[in-house]
Amino acid sequence: MNRILLLLLGVCLFACSNSESVYSQHDSDPVLAVDSLDGMLSVRLEQKKLHLGTDETAAKANERPQMKVLLNYDFSIGKHEVTCREFNDLMKLAGTSLDCESGDLPATNLTYYDAVLFANARSKAEGFDTAYSYTAAVFDAEKHCSNLEGFAFHPEKEGYRLPTEAEWTYVANLNWRPDSAWTADNSGFKLHEVCHFASADVDVCDMAGNAMEWVNDWLGAFRDTTVSNYVGAPDGGSLGQRVVKGGSYRNEAHSIALYARGDVYTVTSSTKADYVGFRLAFGAIPDATWMNSNGDAMTSRIVPLANSSSIRSQTGTFRSKLVFRNDLTGNLAFIDYSNSILSVVEIADTIDAYHPEISPDGKKVAFCTGLEGVSGKSSLYVRDLNGEGSNLVKLEVESAAIPRWRVLENGDTVIVYVTNAGNNKNESSFKETSTWQVKFAKGKFGKPEKLFDGAYHGGISEDGSLAVTGARLLRARVSSHDTVWYNEEQACNASLAKDSSKRTLFLDFGGKTGRDYVGEDYSTHQRLLIADSTGKLIGSVEAPAGYTFDHSEWTLGGNDLAVATLTNSAGAHTKIVLVNLANGEVMDLAEGDELWHPNFWSLQNSVLKNVTLDVDSAGVYLDEDFDVGATILRYKIELVWTYRDWANVVVLGSSRPQSGIIPAKMRDEFKTINVTNVPNMVASTEFIAKNYVFPHVKNLKYLIVSLDIDLWHKDEHSEYNFFYQDYKKYPGYVYDENHDFWKNGYPEGLAELTQNTLGQEYNENLLRSTLGYVPGAPANWEEKPAVEFDSTWMDYWPDHFEASLEHLQNVLKMAENYNVKVIGIVFPQSPNFKKTGAFGRYGVRRSEAPALLKRIQNLESVYPNFIFWDENKMGDHDYDDSMANNKDHLSDLGAQQLTERLNLLLEGLE
Repeated sequence: MNRILLLLLGVCLFACSNSESVYSQHDSDPVLAVDSLDGMLSVRLEQKKLHLGTDETAAKANERPQMKVLLNYDFSIGKHEVTCREFNDLMKLAGTSLDCESGDLPATNLTYYDAVLFANARSKAEGFDTAYSYTAAVFDAEKHCSNLEGFAFHPEKEGYRLPTEAEWTYVANLNWRPDSAWTADNSGFKLHEVCHFASADVDVCDMAGNAMEWVNDWLGAFRDTTVSNYVGAPDGGSLGQRVVKGGSYRNEAHSIALYARGDVYTVTSSTKADYVGFRLAFGAIPDATWMNSNGDAMTSRIVPLANSSSIRSQTGTFRSKLVFRNDLTGNLAFIDYSNSILSVVEIADTIDAYHPEISPDGKKVAFCTGLEGVSGKSSLYVRDLNGEGSNLVKLEVESAAIPRWRVLENGDTVIVYVTNAGNNKNESSFKETSTWQVKFAKGKFGKPEKLFDGAYHGGISEDGSLAVTGARLLRARVSSHDTVWYNEEQACNASLAKDSSKRTLFLDFGGKTGRDYVGEDYSTHQRLLIADSTGKLIGSVEAPAGYTFDHSEWTLGGNDLAVATLTNSAGAHTKIVLVNLANGEVMDLAEGDELWHPNFWSLQNSVLKNVTLDVDSAGVYLDEDFDVGATILRYKIELVWTYRDWANVVVLGSSRPQSGIIPAKMRDEFKTINVTNVPNMVASTEFIAKNYVFPHVKNLKYLIVSLDIDLWHKDEHSEYNFFYQDYKKYPGYVYDENHDFWKNGYPEGLAELTQNTLGQEYNENLLRSTLGYVPGAPANWEEKPAVEFDSTWMDYWPDHFEASLEHLQNVLKMAENYNVKVIGIVFPQSPNFKKTGAFGRYGVRRSEAPALLKRIQNLESVYPNFIFWDENKMGDHDYDDSMANNKDHLSDLGAQQLTERLNLLLEGLE
């Protein structure tokens, strides 16, 4: 519990007058006024300009460049942060309540989703529309909301919500005075201030310091442009990052800037901290504009509606992808369900892309420029299925449409295509078209090969005996003979199953054959129909009420699954759905304005099918809540399983060695994996060493651990220690624990299972390629580094230091039993901490630090396998500014220097 100083300031941040106008940029132009909504101020705007971000080169990359925003609507904003009493009064019935020292303090330690649910609850309580929708809510053990599945913000709704970054910045900028927002010793919250007006008592909008505040936006990039009614990014990208504003009592006044939009660590929707709260806004946002990662302004966005676990329940794997055409832009977009944070990634291009299909390995996508049912020439392309759509290649033929991937018996991967995908009703015109295939290997097309006459773009069976197509008539080629199925009634969207069943999925126009089969009338595209290998109907699924189907396709990897779009009564393709053809269940996948031609892929891995482990638990070290620390650790444990027979050096500890030791720069004889975790305590280091490293890294010779004594104030019986309670949320750790962490023998397939469980793209690409190292860009040590914790903590919690020291000794004892040498490193911090009276970022007193370090060094005499290595030297080190990423982390340049010195140390031990 923080020691909170309650300070009621008698000063108002805004000039007070005897009218209802609280603040005005010009006497004739009132901006803030008393609002009829309790606790709110009315913000009156007609066409107001503001700036987000900055052009200062020292600012973070996501804060640059400065972007102009125009706001042309009125809204309301909270006079102060939502208080603990206000939060509890409204949310206690829902089971979420806060333990506060004072009801008038800001409500903090809340997730973004907690704030969203509060806003919705107030809207409902006062009879307004809710600004947020979702399909399911997930709560942690403390009843905080950690995830809202199918979450969407509706700016057009007139209800309570969080302020956008633009709204928050506009109001804060009316009188930005961060120096007035700190208590005398920078140790706690203050209550909101009150100005007295003739008409009413009006609380001032206190926007700087106190509690940092959630705003509504996903964190996105700025552009040197002007955007009207800006509401952030359409989603949080691969990291799922959110925006927080205003700083808190933890920050030095000089360190806070109006343009700042983050915290020390990555902020996601499930993040919570005891210094982060929120205030409410109210009102619809007309013509809201999002800006995507390509810098394109958007007045609509595409929202994922199903989470990764829901997909896995249908497909048996997290390794699934959905690709489709955004018909508003003509671009391909995709969702990768192996990520714990789902985002819609659009591949920006000038090529009009139709009918995408994902390659069998899930890494590439083929598409064409022609459209089923429309005659004419078409081009066919293949590109990587990533945000850049890299390695684009074109098939150099006269015309190629509707690509279908296929793996031949000899193992070759080919793409089947047709010369023309137009209306196939006319027999002679159909015979003038043809079906071809071309080998695709190593990013290149081979020589095209004609298969037969007729444009059979619905697919070819595994044995080549059946091909189908549907663009007015449902045509089939059976054992080299052409025929027409479905009694020659109108049909379209034919798709042949991607297994050996030879089933055909198609849509019809409410014809007699279909009506006779289902026993009732239905409208055009109201039902998915399934035919067997002879064309006989064997199944049907009805569209959800109010919708019809379109663009239906079998999925790759799910034998009874199809993907399709749903068309509303206005004819707009607003949803993509996954259809279970066995039981008729329809799962919403994505929602947007016009979504076309979905294609769904799932990994088929024979290795995973043969394992005897519980695939619902083994290796599942992450969930959809996206905790940053859990995400990083998920990949670090994967490194242990993957390199258990290779590594002989393992690095454990905090973010300091994570960005300070580079496995790729170690000598060939020192096979190193960086298994550091964030946040870290020595208790966490002991847990990982005891249960994962020592039992399984069979060739281990050297264990590197960080000695972060300024972090030793942390209580190991808290959430800072992941392995105190938090690990129990993740099935993989519980499964390991229930099997004594496999100390009797590694179970075959665990590494492969872990590699294919839920993850996160950014960290996956980074940590797998660097073996756990996280590089930092060169910056500086900071001229005035802030001390972020009371340096006198040894007066209060000497037992916390002693507990960490005991955990270190436990590691040394185990290492001795395994004949492993331990190198304990004190990592460099800013030399400018010498001016602060503190040892480092989190204390302790500089006067106390030498004795504490000496106690650790003295363990060398007790444990001959221990080497104490001080690279900080109380700030008198030789790591210059370019070798610093920030006040207590090395940049890549600094990491190179430290890693080379580690090489020399280990060579000396050899």
